[in-house]
Amino acid sequence: MKAVVKTNFSFDGQKSLYVGKVRDVYNIDDRYLAMVVTDRISAFDVVLPKGIPYKGQVLNQIASRFLDATADIVPNWKIESPDPMVTVGLRCEGFKVEMIVRGYLAGSAWRAYRDGARTLCGVTLPEGMVENQRFPHPIVTPTTKADEGHDENISREEIIAQGLVSKEDYDQLESYSLRLFERGTEMAARQGLILVDTKYEFGKRDGKIYLIDEIHTPDSSRYFYADGYEERQSKGERQRQLSKEFVREWLMDNGFQGREGQQVPEMTDAIVAGITDRYIELYEHITGSSFVRAEGADDVEGRIEKNVSDCLKRLRS
Repeated sequence: MKAVVKTNFSFDGQKSLYVGKVRDVYNIDDRYLAMVVTDRISAFDVVLPKGIPYKGQVLNQIASRFLDATADIVPNWKIESPDPMVTVGLRCEGFKVEMIVRGYLAGSAWRAYRDGARTLCGVTLPEGMVENQRFPHPIVTPTTKADEGHDENISREEIIAQGLVSKEDYDQLESYSLRLFERGTEMAARQGLILVDTKYEFGKRDGKIYLIDEIHTPDSSRYFYADGYEERQSKGERQRQLSKEFVREWLMDNGFQGREGQQVPEMTDAIVAGITDRYIELYEHITGSSFVRAEGADDVEGRIEKNVSDCLKRLRS
């Protein structure tokens, strides 16, 4: 299948199209959103020059599964998933922050800690920690949600002081985030995985908070294999992980971290195929189900357009 890196549909009732790093989001009647998860891939806030076949299907189907599995904790925006690469749901007014929950000292948090930071988003970090060590309890380290460029770390106090989120709403977002992380941790453990860290996004509709966007996907989350975790920690070895971090590591190994003047390394067909294989592996490990490649690979755009149009017709009738 060729990668779907761009869509430009014109659905009945369409008000606007928002093109994100990975998702194309169609506003229908200011009431619904049709979110097409493309095969674009980003790292270090840069969209890479080639798409990854089946990546959009992997992300959409993981997120759809976890939205269904957490709907008892917080209402979410999903109505249905009419196509393997699409979710259709309620349009909400998104909060201008992302809620990052960390159970372990990994990724950017570890890099900041290694360089001497002992507070992160207003949260005090214990002394003497090592990379990938578990925190005494999960911590919430929010970021701003930038329309362009890099998201920035921000504390609870700064969020409230700047009026980005009211105190009442922020307390609810934090409570929801920790409960979602607990559920995600339990579900990961059943698959022999550790949910290391993840991000959640929320919005409001008619005064009610909803979970929006994706949840517990390898693009928004980091997973370790539970088997051998303690042994690797004791030896100071790298953890085996399921996340998009392998893409970031490949880029860093080839001299790219999204900084000005740096060039994205060549994405050969072999590199692209390898990333597809890793995403399918991620799907199967995270869900415990075999990945079924969607039919209609010869005309994916046509398939998406028909499936979404049929769904919207039902919703708008």
